[in-house]
Amino acid sequence: MNLMILFNSLNNFYLAQTKQNSIIKLFCLHSVKEEMLKAEMEYSESIANETCTCYYEEFKKNASHQYAKTKCKLETQERLKS
Repeated sequence: MNLMILFNSLNNFYLAQTKQNSIIKLFCLHSVKEEMLKAEMEYSESIANETCTCYYEEFKKNASHQYAKTKCKLETQERLKS
């Protein structure tokens, strides 16, 4: 019985993490797309996904929103220059 409770708790935790990641990623993708269009850049789904993955990982490490956004934006800009 205890094993079932533990499994159920872990399952609920990972489900919540997945939902949180999805919501954050949706908002991030929308934001990256808007910024690329404002900068008159051609929107690239792969660039947006890489940027948002970076953002989520930094944010998850308890970084601030602004720090994660700035760090990942700069990393993306560096990759685009190469």
